[in-house]
Order: sequence, then structure tokens, then C-alpha cells
Amino acid sequence: FNIAFMNFALFVVHEVRVRSILMSGPVLCVLRTTARPFSAIARRAQPQHRFAAGTRNPVHAPSAQLWTSTRSRSESGPAASKMASPHSDPEYPGTATTRLTNAVVRARDLSFDDLSQDWEHVRRKILHAGGLKDLPDARPGEGYTGHAFNDWNHCDLTTMSDGTSNNENDGAVAGIAVGNALGKGIQVASDPTLGPGGSWSTCIMGCHHEPPKDVAHVQFRSKIAFKLVWCPPDYTSFVLVDDAGKLLASGTPTGKIPPLIERKENFRATGDGRYSNAAKEHQKPA
Repeated sequence: FNIAFMNFALFVVHEVRVRSILMSGPVLCVLRTTARPFSAIARRAQPQHRFAAGTRNPVHAPSAQLWTSTRSRSESGPAASKMASPHSDPEYPGTATTRLTNAVVRARDLSFDDLSQDWEHVRRKILHAGGLKDLPDARPGEGYTGHAFNDWNHCDLTTMSDGTSNNENDGAVAGIAVGNALGKGIQVASDPTLGPGGSWSTCIMGCHHEPPKDVAHVQFRSKIAFKLVWCPPDYTSFVLVDDAGKLLASGTPTGKIPPLIERKENFRATGDGRYSNAAKEHQKPA
């Protein structure tokens, strides 16, 4: 009787454990379970390991056969980010490399005409290129992107991995508040269709140094997909340049563009660094 009771109890505990695992995550499973006596399970030298789809977390199922299918998702933690983008950047390991590549492609595809319309339309195109949603009514810190590319400073489009999106400034970025927690806003505002990781319009302050000492490169240890720089001498046109400072796109928007003082300060912040060259050389199409 004792042996029979132990077999029954073990089977019940195993069933509850497996079902709780299957119901706890974003994995759709079909389960086929066969009861085995305690002695048969005890003889198994090594448990079978099957990985829950999209993770590196093993599901131990010694007496179950699982068939899994996953829901499509883009932000499922550091493990999923590494799986989707296996080639990390050795210099800036916080970069979401696949997301960065896609953002650069989108930005390069923007024509001069695309970026020479009403400023609000242009700004939305820039947000979309970088994988950011237009959320002008969200609360600051909770996904608000109305400031993005609308002042002198928040003009870097940074694509950071899931594992670094919660990084805070420890004081290494001069002029930026200690902390500078952006993780929640990044999660809410990032467009998942661009690739794993997140996007944000980070501060360009410090980009005139070589290497850059701005929020992207220091706080998030990430390259930028692109930077918006207003062009002298009249500051009515802007360029989008990549992490190396190479020209991706340019435009001369109309309507209510940022104030002149903001546009001048934006260019001044690039100093004589890599990000000022394309703006200095910019010429409007005839």
C-alpha cells in the first residue's frame, strides 16, 4: 500500500508541476503524459531537458512529451535578444545590433523630399525610422516621445539591448543627472517590428569627444543608429548621420521647427568631432 501511495503521490506532484510550468509563460504547449512508477523514474540517470521556446530556461519533463509553438514577440529579455542578434558589438556590447542595422536602413531610405515636409510629419518619419512610437500624450518617463528631436539635446537615436535598457547614469556622463532611469519609457515607446531590444532618443551632450562621451556610448554602452544635426549657417536644414558620422539623409522641413536657439546649440554641441562634418559640408539640392 505504501509503495502504491508513493507512486500515486509522485504522479500527482509531477502533473501539477508540469502544468504550472506550461501555464506560466508565453509558450503554447500540447501535453501528452504517461504515468510511470517511482522505480522507473529513479532509474533515469539524466533528466531530459527541453527549452521553453524563446528562452534558455530548461523545462524538466521526465515523463512528458512536449510540442511547443511560440507567439511572435520582440522583447523577451536579454536571452531572446542574444538569440535574435548573435553578433554583439565588441566595443559597445550594449548595442542591439540587428535593431541598429534596421534603423540605419530605414533612415537611409528617407529621401530629401520625405524630410522636407511639415516638421511634425518629418519628425514622425524619423521616429519610425528609429523604431520609436509617436506618443506625445504619454507621461514623461512612461513612453513620452514628444521631446524627441524637438530640442537641441535629445537627438541621438540609440538602439540598446534588453539587458542594458535599464542602465542608469552613475555620474560618468557629464551634465546628465545621476540615475537618468529610462528603462520603462524605452519599453513602452519602442516599436517591436524593428528588432530585439529597444530604442530611445538619448542626449547628444558629450558627443564632441573622441570616443564620444554621451548617454548612448557611456550609460548604455551602445552605438547610435543615427544623430540629427542642424546645419549652419542658417540652421534650416538638418542631416542624419550614423555612428561613424557618415551621412544617411538630409532635409529642409517646413512649419514649426524647433526654435533657432535650440538648432544652433544642437550643432555647437557636436564641436569639431565626427558628427559635425556632414552638417558643415551639407548643401541643399538645387
